[in-house]
Amino acid sequence: MLNARFFTVFGPRQRPDLAIHKFVRLLQAGEPIPVFGDGTTARDYTYVGDTVEGIARGVAYLLSQPPGFETINLGNSHPVALLELIHAVGEAVGIAPQLVFQPMQAGDVDVTYADSSKAQALLGYAPQTSLAEGLRQFVSWQQNTNGSPLQA
Repeated sequence: MLNARFFTVFGPRQRPDLAIHKFVRLLQAGEPIPVFGDGTTARDYTYVGDTVEGIARGVAYLLSQPPGFETINLGNSHPVALLELIHAVGEAVGIAPQLVFQPMQAGDVDVTYADSSKAQALLGYAPQTSLAEGLRQFVSWQQNTNGSPLQA
């Protein structure tokens, strides 16, 4: 059995309630982006295609091994600060973001990111899609489908 842990997966068909989707919509509507805290909280953004590649490698690994149990992290192992993400989304959309700073949300954590060294060692997993490229692909999909997760 393989237990895969995913880290902030983004890209086409992303849920509309998640940050990147919301930021793109706000920018396109000419509205400011709320920043909770000082913008230094960080997450490990992993492009959906890289996550799917990790899943496929995991399945292949399982089929080649005797029964057992492994837990692996599928992520970039590189946290990106909220302000860096917002500015990267702005570049992908072509609109400079306006920011509105607000108090930190209760229960939020400062940094989360994957240690994907085990996935690298067992599966040869190594994400290939940069944040900028993944955001460009998300924005292209969003503009072509009006952001509906059910559309191609």
